[in-house]
Amino acid sequence: MNPGKLSDPVVGALVSAVNAQDRDAFLAILTADATMSDDGTDRDLHDWIDREIFGSGGHMDVESESDGGRALLVSFRNDTWGEMRTAWRFTIAPGDGRISRFETGQA
Repeated sequence: MNPGKLSDPVVGALVSAVNAQDRDAFLAILTADATMSDDGTDRDLHDWIDREIFGSGGHMDVESESDGGRALLVSFRNDTWGEMRTAWRFTIAPGDGRISRFETGQA
């Protein structure tokens, strides 16, 4: 599924930033105090994205969406772990329009 066709344009922009390996664009989509979790454990956002996405060629192929585009089923791959099916959920900050939290984990 093309990121530009996702129901939530903010989530689509984040997927596009991941796939373009554009860390600055990715961070611009997040609130300054954004948080995240991986497999149910809160992680340091900057450390995690550098290790799992931008330092290892992370790429998201969206298989499906739900919850207005704020929940994705993704085939995620990077140079460290290879390819895996993952679920992603996004929280959009009210009034801000940016992502304040995302949660990911194996699906």
